[in-house]
Amino acid sequence: MQRRYDGSGALRWNSVMQGVPVRAAEARNFVHDLLHKIGSPVDDLALVDALLVTTELVTNAQRHGGGLTGFTARIVEGYLEVAVEDGSAHCPTAATPRDPGATGGYGWPLIQRLARSVDITATVTGKTIRVTLPL
Repeated sequence: MQRRYDGSGALRWNSVMQGVPVRAAEARNFVHDLLHKIGSPVDDLALVDALLVTTELVTNAQRHGGGLTGFTARIVEGYLEVAVEDGSAHCPTAATPRDPGATGGYGWPLIQRLARSVDITATVTGKTIRVTLPL
């Protein structure tokens, strides 16, 4: 099972998706397909968590990280590993407390809560955020 993103808008199966999806939905759809084809059933809650974290990581890179520059998703030893590269050296932070009815600012704390691990690595052009999620 292999699907590879080549930048042309076409995805091909691979054990790893690498590339730069245009929209968060592309990355989310790949993760969905990957988790349904791994050979063993994935718990519904684990699937929802994986899709939510993928969406938040890609959206945050696009909105706050200077643009998405890379994306990788793969299964490693029973965990989903998602890595998102962006064009900003600034690390994400939780939003400051504000009105309870305000929108936005929940993505980063949600990612940290749902992921088993979160690693941020500086790159020449920005940073890579790599998360692992239990399946």
